[in-house]
Amino acid sequence: MAKKNRLTLYILLAMALGMAVGYLVHSNSSPEFIKSFSKNINLLGKVFIRLVQMIIAPLVFSTLVVGIAKLGDLKAVGRVGGKAMLWFVTASLASLLIGMVLVNWLRPGDFIDLSHADTEGVKDLLAKKQEFSLEKFVEHIIPRSVIEAMATNEVLQLVVFSVFFGVATAAMGEKAKSIVKALDTFSHIILKMVGYVMNFAPVGVFGALCAVVSMKGLEIFKFYFIYFGYFLIGIAVLWMVLLGVGYIILGKRMTELLKRIGGPLLIAFSTTSSEAVFPKLTEELERFGCRDRIVSFVLPLGYSFNLDGSMMYMTFASLAIAQAYDVHLNTATQLTMLLVLMLTSKGIAGVPRASLVIVLATCSMFNIPPEGVAIILPIDHFCDMFRSMTNVVGNALATSVVSKWEGELESGVLSQES
Repeated sequence: MAKKNRLTLYILLAMALGMAVGYLVHSNSSPEFIKSFSKNINLLGKVFIRLVQMIIAPLVFSTLVVGIAKLGDLKAVGRVGGKAMLWFVTASLASLLIGMVLVNWLRPGDFIDLSHADTEGVKDLLAKKQEFSLEKFVEHIIPRSVIEAMATNEVLQLVVFSVFFGVATAAMGEKAKSIVKALDTFSHIILKMVGYVMNFAPVGVFGALCAVVSMKGLEIFKFYFIYFGYFLIGIAVLWMVLLGVGYIILGKRMTELLKRIGGPLLIAFSTTSSEAVFPKLTEELERFGCRDRIVSFVLPLGYSFNLDGSMMYMTFASLAIAQAYDVHLNTATQLTMLLVLMLTSKGIAGVPRASLVIVLATCSMFNIPPEGVAIILPIDHFCDMFRSMTNVVGNALATSVVSKWEGELESGVLSQES
């Protein structure tokens, strides 16, 4: 526990130091130096994210295949998968609806100042934007090459391949036991690597926060105080719903779960990437008492289908931009937008600003000025901190609840570790 606490302390210190150094640079340097400094110091954050991303694909493949193989038969796979998807769809709809209801009630877009748009930053998002179509949706789900899916970290495509591979492995029975054993060992080696990578987390946190504060300064909150505050209300409501349902199902163990995932939550918050904690979250959920075969199966699915914080923000941001431009959308249109977001958001990467690409495409589809994304871009890093943390809570809760429903949730293991 001492080592875990030290890492948490180092991350908190890195957050404070990063914001302090960033503010000093922002206050005492020329615009040219600030731009160069921000770009270079942000490399520290990018290095950490890339270190984590390099182990996502092998970990998802190995753990998902082993998880399906250990479930034993197709009925068990279907049963667990069905329960997981029931949770994912319900949680996604709840998240989207919370965002929709709150943005209509609070109307944060009415307070957005159009003069603070980040037109330069939105150019990168426009380059990534794709118009929604059935063809694009299918291409996003079905991989044409598992190697390509691994190379580009397309988690949803990798999940599809891994499910087919896992089901085929389970159908082979005894003949495939050596493969299952090898992949099981391989996944534990990857998890061992997680410990090494996490040691770099404070450095990455320092670089990421230092970069954004040096560019924007702390005064960014003056311009976006109401928008950011209303967004936090939405996150708080979503947390109350998630934790309330979790407490109903898990009882007093809900508190224990939150303690277990405290470290991953802090890393997701400070790096604005829920994907960055996937390996560590796997380890902590097994320590909480979730069986490895459930964690190996449900958690990778969750990262494709269950990003609750991002889902809530997508309706919140899209409708706030519409309000800022005085674009009226009736209830039927908003519900249509909600259903479109349910489809287009599946498989979005849990990395910084991925959800903004979806918001950009959604705005274009519903005749909302897509350049409006530039308005919320300056404050997005800070919003991303909270939605990334919420994604982690949602996936940890989904895995624990499915384990409970399956009667596979044991009392916490390794709780006496030093």
